[in-house]
Parts: sequence; C-alpha cells; structure tokens
Amino acid sequence: MITGTVNVYREAIIRLVVHGPQGQEQEIETVIDTGFNGSLTLPPALISTLGFPFRRRGRALLADGSESLFDIFEAMVIWDDQPRRVSVDAADTDPLVGMSLLYGYELTVQAVDGGSVFIKALSPP
Repeated sequence: MITGTVNVYREAIIRLVVHGPQGQEQEIETVIDTGFNGSLTLPPALISTLGFPFRRRGRALLADGSESLFDIFEAMVIWDDQPRRVSVDAADTDPLVGMSLLYGYELTVQAVDGGSVFIKALSPP
C-alpha cells in the first residue's frame, strides 16, 4: 500500500523514489492528478540530473484547448515497494502522478486538510 496526505492546497500528495539508469536516485513529492492519463511528469532539470533516456516526443491537448508538445523519457520508480519502469513526461510543473501509474489500484482520498491518501492494489479478477 502507498500512503500520503492532503496538503493545505487540497492536493493529494505521495512520495516516490525515482532511479536514473546509472543508479542515481531521488525521493520526490508528487501530486495525484486523475485528469492526467500518463504515468508521471517531472521537471526537465530533474530529468537531466538523473540522466533518464529520451524515448520520443508527445503531444497533449490541454484543458484550455491548446496543444502542448513535450519530451518523453523512461525512468524506474519504486511503486508499492516494487521497481516499475514508467514513461516520464517532461513538464515545468510540480511532479504529477497520473492514471497510467494508478491503473490496477484503488485510490482513496480523505478530502480535508491533513487527510489521508491510500493507494492499494486491486485484487486480480
């Protein structure tokens, strides 16, 4: 199970450890974004520091109707105590966890300041 908290900005926050290909690692604070269908966003500076390999370019339609182009990298994260290879979208925002990383899990959020966030694996059918 993965746990976190709701901050004063009403964001559901969890901490993740990300690993670069040369063994570098960093613990990061992420915001859960159920409107993001990717796995993870990270700032370009952190992607560069950890040396994630470039995979391809991506395109997204934003809420305001505009289109955004971005680079996609590959990283290893520790997810539910297990290493997991994920795509990382480069974005100059706070790190976000999206629905692709949450897929197969149940998300429970106590939507109050200091509330608990729980992410637990769903039982296979």
